[in-house]
Amino acid sequence: MDLAYTAEEEEFRARLRAWLATVLPTLPPRPDPLDWPGRRAYDCGWQRRLYEAGYADVHWDASPTHRLIFLEETERAGAPYVGANFVGLLHAGPTIAAEGTAEQRERWLPPVLRGDEVWCQGFSEPDAGSDLASLRTRAVRDGDDYVVTGSKIWTSHAEVADWCELLVRTDPDAPRHRGISWLAMPMDAPGITVRPLRTLAGSAEFAEMFLDEVRVPAAHRVGAENDGWRVTMVTLSFERGTAFVGEVVACRRTLGELAAEARRNGTWDDDVVRRRLGALSAEFRALWRLTQWNVSEAQASGGVPGTGGSVFKLRYSHARQELYDAAAAVLGPDALDLGREWNQDRLSSLSYTIAAGTSQIQRNIVAERILGLPKGG
Repeated sequence: MDLAYTAEEEEFRARLRAWLATVLPTLPPRPDPLDWPGRRAYDCGWQRRLYEAGYADVHWDASPTHRLIFLEETERAGAPYVGANFVGLLHAGPTIAAEGTAEQRERWLPPVLRGDEVWCQGFSEPDAGSDLASLRTRAVRDGDDYVVTGSKIWTSHAEVADWCELLVRTDPDAPRHRGISWLAMPMDAPGITVRPLRTLAGSAEFAEMFLDEVRVPAAHRVGAENDGWRVTMVTLSFERGTAFVGEVVACRRTLGELAAEARRNGTWDDDVVRRRLGALSAEFRALWRLTQWNVSEAQASGGVPGTGGSVFKLRYSHARQELYDAAAAVLGPDALDLGREWNQDRLSSLSYTIAAGTSQIQRNIVAERILGLPKGG
């Protein structure tokens, strides 16, 4: 893979950088981190600006290099990221683009790109987390609808979402990986109850969701009935392979800020601290190169990331934790101040070895699908 930028790509970078310099000072103040309705409005307002400027489709239709430049420049400038609609822009949208019908793509993709509609993810259940194929939420066909009953947990941004990418069991007698379907469920349908969950960091971006005979049109099924596990693997490929791209850039920026803080407060004089930060710098540079490779491979294979996403996700989730452990060493007593953004991120980093598939699951994927090792007995 050629990692050098062409003249045209550098021109794109310069144009984007100039646009960011003009528009960012005009943004309203960011809302309180716990105000999710306010954050939805803010994030969707930013997405609308991207749409009007011609940058909204960078996550889907741009070349891999343009996408990486976009992420580098927006993060460098401190621009908002996808925020409350990360499921729509990074999970559901790419899945529908890859697997949906022409009518489904026309219905759901433009509103996401314009910032008009927000999606949440209804995958995990109380007894089906890492073992997602054991999900029990049922969808029974009744004419032109599915009637859905069950519950979901860790449903990201359910309280502010318009749509949910929902996994349901449509054939309880089939082998568990073969009786699942992928539905787009409107969140205003009767029978849906959403109860927010408060995290260790004090935020409530997750919710548990109860479904009591919710009617979802069969036309909202993406992929064939009972083929939802394969469609889900497409979604998870995007989640593990490309959805964290912007976060790698953010971690590199955080590492730079951490080094500056170490120089300011004197901890830079500690050889152990310097070696630790140096090792992390090398780690995130390597992860960025792996990110570039994964994005390019996804483009070459029709837009869907491959198993390299599991390699990335496995190492990134641990590197992120190591970054914020190092931050605690540099900050000293200030690390106990939960009001600081770094510390909020440190608490959230603990979830990364679980979210989007646990590290154990990623190791199994790497062992079986990349190294060709036999499945464990």
